[in-house]
Amino acid sequence: MANDTRIKAKTKKGVTEVKALAKHDMLSYVEAKKKKVDANFITYIVAKVGGKIVYEASTSQFLSKDPYLKFSFKGGNKDDEIEISWVDLKGNTNTSTGKIK
Repeated sequence: MANDTRIKAKTKKGVTEVKALAKHDMLSYVEAKKKKVDANFITYIVAKVGGKIVYEASTSQFLSKDPYLKFSFKGGNKDDEIEISWVDLKGNTNTSTGKIK
């Protein structure tokens, strides 16, 4: 599942803005019951630049399919690599990287 998250990151005046689109079905318990499959959704997301955590979130079944994330942080330089990782309810993981522009 490598690079299943599209990442765009730009830095301006010392603040880096990140936009990310994670590919995941995000099946809530209700939807999963209707489809007669197991529920599965992203439960944890973390973003790092240079090994330092710049964004971290514990999430639930209430995010939409293919969730869109937008956040900003102070720091980050042009051409630094940003790494976004997530874990879902079944323990599947994904790590994707992008460059700050």
